[in-house]
Amino acid sequence: MASKSGSPAIELEVGDRTVRLSSPDRVYFPESGATKLDLARYYLSVGDGIVNALRNRPCMMHRFPKGLAGDKVHQKRLPAGAPDWVPTVRVSFPRYGRTADELCVAELADVIWAVQMSTVEFHPWNSRAADTERPDEWRIDLDPMPDCPWSRVQRVAGVAHEVLDELGAVGWPKTSGGKGLHIYVRIAPERGFTDVRRAALAFAKEVERRAPDDVTTTWWRKDRDPGQLFVDYNQNARDHTIAAAYSVRGVPEATVSTPIHWNEIPDIDPRDFTMKTVPARYAELGDLHAGIDQAVFRIDQLLEWADRDGVVELDEPEEQS
Repeated sequence: MASKSGSPAIELEVGDRTVRLSSPDRVYFPESGATKLDLARYYLSVGDGIVNALRNRPCMMHRFPKGLAGDKVHQKRLPAGAPDWVPTVRVSFPRYGRTADELCVAELADVIWAVQMSTVEFHPWNSRAADTERPDEWRIDLDPMPDCPWSRVQRVAGVAHEVLDELGAVGWPKTSGGKGLHIYVRIAPERGFTDVRRAALAFAKEVERRAPDDVTTTWWRKDRDPGQLFVDYNQNARDHTIAAAYSVRGVPEATVSTPIHWNEIPDIDPRDFTMKTVPARYAELGDLHAGIDQAVFRIDQLLEWADRDGVVELDEPEEQS
């Protein structure tokens, strides 16, 4: 049966599932002409990697029903009409007295079904369905301000790596898909979001202490030097999410948030990692984050730093309801 876009729907065999893809020829990225089917094929090409990044996590879907030329939809609740095999997890938003049943990926077919629902970007929580209130992932977001050069991001990544090594923590870097870098650390799911965010701030302040000309931890954006890099500890607040490893970004260049080796950082240009280039890289290198679950860190020392340095508890940023 032909879809409204004029192209007939197709069926994709994904593991043991069959996923129907309507409007496969709809152009999602006008600049390159990449279609909905191209997007699905991209996620199939990095299947183990994207599932590893999303597995058992509440996940917000960034949907573009008409491609990038149309509006972007931030979708928390699973869209109506989902097959009964697509898993969800219920999360609450106490500030608003609401709950949402969010996508909770268990297999690659769940990802491809989300693409069928026009999802381009996947933004998972840093906690899992077993206990959504206790994160198992500490996220270090190296977020450059508008005038911050890429060379500064590269330099600060080296400082962050140095501090992580001293802590005995294994950091797993990736490009953000924009102008920054993300570093993930697997942590024991023993504490709540408040403690993890406080630990993240203590780490950010240590990086700032070692690179004061490059780094800011200033809370308000208007008060930051536009040439500095903000170590964004707020990404560890409850319900704050960032693009998953291997997620395509909803930008004309179709960049990808791509896992990288530490020793690549001095030489890479993040704009080189796109929906077109990452599949060949993945075929060669596999999932560079595959071992993350085997490198669990406890944040106790960071909380001791927070106590030592007088890092007081901050008001939680608002939930993204």
